[in-house]
Amino acid sequence: MKKEPSLSDVAMQLGVSKTLVSFVLNNKGDEKGISKATQKKVREKVIELNYQPNQIARGLRIGKTKTIGLLVADISNPFYARIARIIEFYAEKQAYNVMFCSSDEDENREKILLQMFRERQVDGAIISSTADNPEFLRSLIRDGFPFVLIDRYFENIDCNYVVVDNYQATYTSTNYLLNKGNKNIGFITLSPSHISSLHERKAGYLGALNERKFENKSDYILEVDYSDVKKRNYQSIKNYFVKNNELTAVFITNNNLAVAVLKTLKELNINVPNDIALMTFDDIDIFRITTPSVSVVAQPVDEIGKHAVSILLKSIEEENSQFVNKILQTKLIIRESTNK
Repeated sequence: MKKEPSLSDVAMQLGVSKTLVSFVLNNKGDEKGISKATQKKVREKVIELNYQPNQIARGLRIGKTKTIGLLVADISNPFYARIARIIEFYAEKQAYNVMFCSSDEDENREKILLQMFRERQVDGAIISSTADNPEFLRSLIRDGFPFVLIDRYFENIDCNYVVVDNYQATYTSTNYLLNKGNKNIGFITLSPSHISSLHERKAGYLGALNERKFENKSDYILEVDYSDVKKRNYQSIKNYFVKNNELTAVFITNNNLAVAVLKTLKELNINVPNDIALMTFDDIDIFRITTPSVSVVAQPVDEIGKHAVSILLKSIEEENSQFVNKILQTKLIIRESTNK
């Protein structure tokens, strides 16, 4: 069996010390006064020999693997994909790698993946949690494992998180629809409903209706199972619009769900916006170019990713650092789907 190239092989072929090679590979060449030319030669030799550093072994030696985990509900969702790209960008600037995973809104899978992060010796994690019972997150805090929650958080856990003001965003959006003369406004959301962002969006919708003395009919609220959206099973959405044909507007809590609603409305020959106005959370490319273009609540994706990385790396590098809570504001973007 062919022997895998080692750090010693790289150093020997270049006629330099293993320490010098290590400094270059750990992005400390400039800090240690190693010339750009030498750094270039080291990196070229690493590629030539196909040398693969053992990050876990290295992490055990120095206490860090320079790797963080990112766990989201669905990495294929454009919202999470954009956040992942931003997190990767800012982590890379600090010489950290990112390990990506999706929980598929499965609490048990989330626990398994978080345990895998720990077994792989990642230095910390950014998590969009689907958990109903956050006891596993409490165990991470007790063990001193650094993490930051994004998109979702838990009121009864003191930890790092970066979220948006979901209540205010939906309250403002619902009021906009009411001000446009809509009296029958539907609300379509995803399960599991215990997720903080979805719970707060529903509360914002109900808050706006109650304040304006509009009746909030339970039939106007539809909760679609996450797995049905993944499997493109839109029967419950179709039944909802057939049953509630008096609706003049609908607010949707998720971009993938909004795409499903648009497809269903088209099948039912219900015209947007002439028959029904439509607004959704999250701005994705298709909402700008589709006909009609879609009114959205746009989340500050760049800020979410940038803050998450900054807070996590500070938690990793500074023991006993204070927990940081960021609540960011959204932006209501009005397009054709709400203009009758």
